[in-house]
Amino acid sequence: MLSRRQDVSLIFRALRSVGIATCRRVAKAEVGPRFANESKRAFNRKFLGLCVQIGALCQGWSTVTDTPDLEALFAAILDRCCHLPGNRMSHLHPPQEEIYKLLGFVCENKASDLHLKSGLPPYVRIGGHLRSLDMPPLPDTEYIEAMMCELMPESKQQEYLEHGGVDFAYFFEAGGDRFRINAFRSDGKMHAALRRVQHDIPDFESLNLPAIYQKTIAKSNDGLILVSGVTGSGKSSTLAAMLDYVNRHRNMHIVTIEDPIEFRFESHKSIISQREIGVDVPNFAEALRYVVRQDPDCILIGELRDKQTILAAIQAAETGHLVMGSLHCSDAEQTFSRILEFFPHDEHSFIRSSLANSLRAIMVQRLLPGTEPGQRYPATEVLLANAIVKEKILHEQDEDIPAILNVCHEEGMRDFTHSLYELVCEDRVALNVAMGYAPHPEQLTSLLKGIDTAAEGLISRM
Repeated sequence: MLSRRQDVSLIFRALRSVGIATCRRVAKAEVGPRFANESKRAFNRKFLGLCVQIGALCQGWSTVTDTPDLEALFAAILDRCCHLPGNRMSHLHPPQEEIYKLLGFVCENKASDLHLKSGLPPYVRIGGHLRSLDMPPLPDTEYIEAMMCELMPESKQQEYLEHGGVDFAYFFEAGGDRFRINAFRSDGKMHAALRRVQHDIPDFESLNLPAIYQKTIAKSNDGLILVSGVTGSGKSSTLAAMLDYVNRHRNMHIVTIEDPIEFRFESHKSIISQREIGVDVPNFAEALRYVVRQDPDCILIGELRDKQTILAAIQAAETGHLVMGSLHCSDAEQTFSRILEFFPHDEHSFIRSSLANSLRAIMVQRLLPGTEPGQRYPATEVLLANAIVKEKILHEQDEDIPAILNVCHEEGMRDFTHSLYELVCEDRVALNVAMGYAPHPEQLTSLLKGIDTAAEGLISRM
C-alpha cells in the first residue's frame, strides 16, 4: 500500500496535469477566494494541502486521513474540474460561437476528445476518462449541424448528406491544435466526435516506444512497415514519429495520403507532399494510381482500409519504395488474416508471396492506463520479417508467429506478454491493469515468477 506521502504526491501530479488555471478555479470554488488570490509561488506551496482537501470534498471523506483510492480520486477530480462554477453555463451561445468555446476548453484542459450528441451536454475525455460538461444539453440535430458547418469544408458537406458520415480535419488557430473530426448520422440525427491532435510532432521517446521502433525505421530503405492496433491506440502518433525521423535524417521525397491530414510536417532533409482525401484528391484509389509517378522514395498511407489500398501498398513496397501504413488489428498474427480477408482465396498465395518479399515489420500497440493518474503507456508487439518469418508467411504457418516472437527477442522482437512484464517491473502499469490487458494472463504470471513458458509446445514446430 502506498504511504500517505506517496498518495499526496500522486494526487498533486494528477491535479497539476489538469492545469494550474483549472486548479485555481477549484480552489476558488472550494476553499474561498483567499487561496485563488495568492501569488503563484504561494499558491504552489499550499497546493499539496489543497489536493487532499479537494479529494475529501469530491469523495465525501469524513477526514483527510483516509487512504484514497487514487484512480477513483482522479476520476472525481476530473469530474469536478468539468463541473466548476466557473465553467457553468446557464444558456447556450449560438452554435457558430459555442463550437469555438468548446474547442478552446478542450485545448486549455488538454482533453483528447470532444463528443457532441443532441439531448446531452457535450462530453470530453481527459486522461482517458469521459466526463460531461456542466452546461445545458445540446437541443437538437440542427444545432449540431450548424456547429459542424462552421468547421466542415463545403466539399465534405455533400459527402455527409450522401453517405451519412464524413471525416475531415480542422486547425483551431486560437488553441494551436488540429482536430480530426468525424460527423456521422445516428437515428437520423447528427453526432460528432472530435479528436485533438497536438501540433507538436511526437518522437519515439515521448511516446514511450521501445528502441526497436527507431532502429527499424533507421535501417529500412524500402519495404512495408505496418503499424496496427485498435482505435485510439496511438497508431497515428507512431506513424508521425517514424515519418519525422525519416524527414530529419534522410534526403527523400515523402508523399502522404491521409483522410484527413492530422500532423502537418515541414520539410527538413526530405521534401514532403501531404495529400488529403476530398481536398487534394477524390479518394484513395485515385491518389494511389498516380503516387508512383510523383517520384516518391517514401509513401505513407494513413489507413489500409480495402483491397485497393493494400495491394497498392504491397506493390509500391516491392518496387523499391519505403511504405508505411496502419491497420485495425489486435496482434501481429491477426494482421495477416486481416490482410488476406480483402482478397479471394485463390489470390492468397500471390499475396503471401508478395508479403514475404516486401514486409519489413509489423508493430502492434495498445495504450494502458499508468500508475500515475492521467498517464498512459503503450504495450507493444513487434514482428520483424527475418528468414524464419518469411518462410512461415509463404507456407501459411501464421499460428507459429507467437513462438517466433518469444524466441527472437535478441533481434528486437517482442510480444504483448513480455511488454506488459516490462511495464509492471518498471512500475509504469499496475499489475491488475496488466492482467486485464494480457492476452494470456497465465503466461504473464509465470513470467513474473521467473518462468518463461510462452513458447513451450510451439518452438518444436519451427
